[in-house]
Amino acid sequence: ALFAAHFTNGRNISDKEVLADIAAEIGLDRSEALTVLEDQRFAKEVRETEQHWQQQGIQSVPAIIFNERHLVSGAQGVENYTQILKQLADMAD
Repeated sequence: ALFAAHFTNGRNISDKEVLADIAAEIGLDRSEALTVLEDQRFAKEVRETEQHWQQQGIQSVPAIIFNERHLVSGAQGVENYTQILKQLADMAD
């Protein structure tokens, strides 16, 4: 919903009111969403999680960590992901 709002519809997702509207559009309570955004209820947890993954080497998206130790960054395409998964499966044998 956020990607469509921003990239397709050009909505300003840095605006709390817009974010609350999007939350309502996907079935969440708009007023509760706005309250959470304004009081930053989950900000500490989000920042801690963000820091954790940055320490794991993730600096961009998309990024996937396989088996908690193999980082693959960037869009790789089906063929590359298939090869990566095959290599990881072979390593597990």
